[in-house]
Amino acid sequence: MPPVPDKTPGDTSWFVHDRFGLFIHWGLYALAARHEWVKNREKIRDEDYEKYFKHFDPDLYDPNLWAAEAAGAGMKYFVVTTKHHEGFCLWDSALTEYKSTRTPCAKDLLTPMVEAFRRQGMKVGFYHSLIDWHHPEFPIDGTHPRRDDEDALEKNKTRDVRKYADYLYGQTRELLTQFGHLDVMWFDFSYPNQLHRGMRGKGKDDWQSERLYKLVRELQPQVILNDRLDLPSGWDMKTPEQYQPREWLQVGGKPVVWEACQTFSGSWGYYRDEYSWKSTELLIHMLIDTVSKGGNLLLNVGPTGRGEFDARAIDRLRGMGQWMKRNSRSINGCTASDFTPPPDGRYTQNGKRLYLHLFAWPFQHVHLPDLAGKIEYAQFLHDASEVHYKEMDPHAEVQNMTQRGQPGTVTLHLPIVKPDQAVPVIELFLK
Repeated sequence: MPPVPDKTPGDTSWFVHDRFGLFIHWGLYALAARHEWVKNREKIRDEDYEKYFKHFDPDLYDPNLWAAEAAGAGMKYFVVTTKHHEGFCLWDSALTEYKSTRTPCAKDLLTPMVEAFRRQGMKVGFYHSLIDWHHPEFPIDGTHPRRDDEDALEKNKTRDVRKYADYLYGQTRELLTQFGHLDVMWFDFSYPNQLHRGMRGKGKDDWQSERLYKLVRELQPQVILNDRLDLPSGWDMKTPEQYQPREWLQVGGKPVVWEACQTFSGSWGYYRDEYSWKSTELLIHMLIDTVSKGGNLLLNVGPTGRGEFDARAIDRLRGMGQWMKRNSRSINGCTASDFTPPPDGRYTQNGKRLYLHLFAWPFQHVHLPDLAGKIEYAQFLHDASEVHYKEMDPHAEVQNMTQRGQPGTVTLHLPIVKPDQAVPVIELFLK
């Protein structure tokens, strides 16, 4: 049997079934179009960054189109940046003027997004940055755009992180009370061990994480909480970022619920001139690899400053959707398998259905160890066409056109020509 993580406070039952979600990073940085950390990377001052606030007007924003693209790709939930590190908010927060309703856009962008995705039957998640480079009480540290100013330490003498923590708490309360039932709360991120020019990083004491945690559990006890509040317990999932774990993620020697967050390219926000985009086939490989290790994939898109998905993102989403339309049975409801797949393959499993994903197309035969006597029927998943198999006799006399098997092995007989699928999937019905 595959591992079963211990129960956590939030409701992860739907999460470990649905497996595939959309991450959305959207803010003022979409206008800069050169990475969501542009303010940090280029050490941009507030007064210079203000030009993006004054010109933010996503006139082509249609959340119904966003939700339709996500649903068409086979995604079952979404997580959106309500506020990223730059401090800009997508909803009409009563606690700040640094929000979409005060830009030329003059609209709450979050509410219609939540409604649109819910109409598609998708679960709702909010990302909320613990960091805020715009807030006047947020102390300058090694991640702050003003970290190398000569007077940074002097400026910090008038900044009170406790006042900022109250602001963070108040905005979290708004998010938890103004948008109905939430499914995911995704905080980002803690860095208590960082030290830059005598300025320390921030962690649970700065965020007052215990107070935040109590608020979340009181207002939305079912919500899935991620692991970035710098608390040793209470979280529901681990969140490896921009890498694929080698195996089912564990903490303290025990398997946990986990979600790989990945990008189409190298950045999270819209980056006009970035050309390291992953192919559709590679993204499908990534999804399969994640589920084969008991995890979820949260795949990110960074909308443009006018409020559209990049054409490259739409191309990948639709490509993944074509594959998911015929092969989602090997993803939704599936988890890792105890069986060992052949080289260049991955297994996912849902009860007595075992799914073999072939990352490289073999010459006619695929040998499956330890499955002799265990298979009832085999077929390609995309078209339900039968796949013949044989339990090879290890003692058979070998002739020019026969081969000797290994004990316990089943050999699948495949067509010479690869099916027209980015990753062909063979569905094995187990006895």
